[in-house]
Amino acid sequence: MDAGEEAMPGDGKETDAGRSRGNVPGDGGALSSEERRAAEAVNAERLFALLADLIAIESVANRETPAQERVAAEMRTIGLETDVWEIDFERLRRHPAYTADVDRHEGLGVAGTMGRGEGRTLILNGHIDVVPAGEVGRWRHPPFELTQRGGRLFGRGVVDMKGQLCSALAAARALRDAGIELDGALQTQSVIGEEDGGAGMLATIERGHTGDGAIVVEPTEFVIAPAQAGALSFRLTVPGLAAHGALREEGVDPVEKFIPIFRRLRALEADRNRDVADPLFQGEALPYALTMGRLRAGIWPSTVAESLVVEGRYGVAPGEDLAGARRALEDAVAEAASGDVWLRDHPPAVEWAGAQFAAARTDASDPVVGALAGAVRSLGGTEPRVGGVRYGADMRLLVNHGHVPTVLFGPGDVREAHRPDESIRAEDLVELAHILAVTAIRYCGTGAG
Repeated sequence: MDAGEEAMPGDGKETDAGRSRGNVPGDGGALSSEERRAAEAVNAERLFALLADLIAIESVANRETPAQERVAAEMRTIGLETDVWEIDFERLRRHPAYTADVDRHEGLGVAGTMGRGEGRTLILNGHIDVVPAGEVGRWRHPPFELTQRGGRLFGRGVVDMKGQLCSALAAARALRDAGIELDGALQTQSVIGEEDGGAGMLATIERGHTGDGAIVVEPTEFVIAPAQAGALSFRLTVPGLAAHGALREEGVDPVEKFIPIFRRLRALEADRNRDVADPLFQGEALPYALTMGRLRAGIWPSTVAESLVVEGRYGVAPGEDLAGARRALEDAVAEAASGDVWLRDHPPAVEWAGAQFAAARTDASDPVVGALAGAVRSLGGTEPRVGGVRYGADMRLLVNHGHVPTVLFGPGDVREAHRPDESIRAEDLVELAHILAVTAIRYCGTGAG
């Protein structure tokens, strides 16, 4: 953090982005003396110091261990019962839910728990891995150094999502410093591999770390999100016929053959996003986007390419049959190919390779939703906004495989993620710590409750 610039604690104000799409039940009454004591015990200076340490660690895929060790050390300092283990990827890869965009070979799982464990267990979950910084010259601020300017924090991971993970740890510390013992248990989980498929979350579930409810501290702009869309990675190969560039007419250009397929996939995307009935996604321009993010063709400038390969992501809705969704894309490609003589005899191939993020949903009447909504009301005096998020997240593993009712909730705009000068408001991270501390008291209970 820049010297001489002091972070301000949160003032409970609602962020100005996002839309309200519904209400959730939850007690929004005045804070109890115990809840107020916990909120006031949040140590903003310590939160930002930990974040500075974590931002300085370039925890990209397969290099998350130093950051996980720093998180584990913080948990021990707080006094949490801390579980740190080497993830057995050889075993994990055999799990039917395992998926990864990269070849994973090492990593740590980290979980810290507090409370008597005689009531409900609340999980606060965040991922420690970040995407690469890309071209560092495009950053105005160093990507792996925490910088504060104009009330905002800059650095790779401040919004996605080391900042919110530090807020979760600050909430646990505040409960400890305020002398509050939970009847149930509060477990803070730091996981790896979320960006490339969720291997760390799956390993944490397989380790036995589940609970009665969970909050994944994603950057939702303080929207309570009990639903997330899914995203299925795919690879499409369009065959061509190589020829010398001077004799182009004797070859078959796969780039040209891809054009009608591209148009048909855009039409499929439009069809799937027309008249969205789910109230948590109504108003979204494109909740289930189909993105063709990487295209490769050819081996030499003066040679007609032998094939074109497209890699992309395919958005799916909560509750949608994944096999049916995959068939819809495969059928769209086949339909486009059927109108071309070459492609009829040399059909394009669709493979479902890479990360496969299923969608997930939690009932809005679940106690974890109500406890969180009530804490937001009590602290800010405002009605919490409710909506779904269109991106894949570890929520789907907690819900679909851990059978833990889960919501996504946290400050920050996902539009700030995966880009140069990633940033978040400093005070919003402090406000998240306030909300999580009060939510833990209400969800897990205390002797005073």
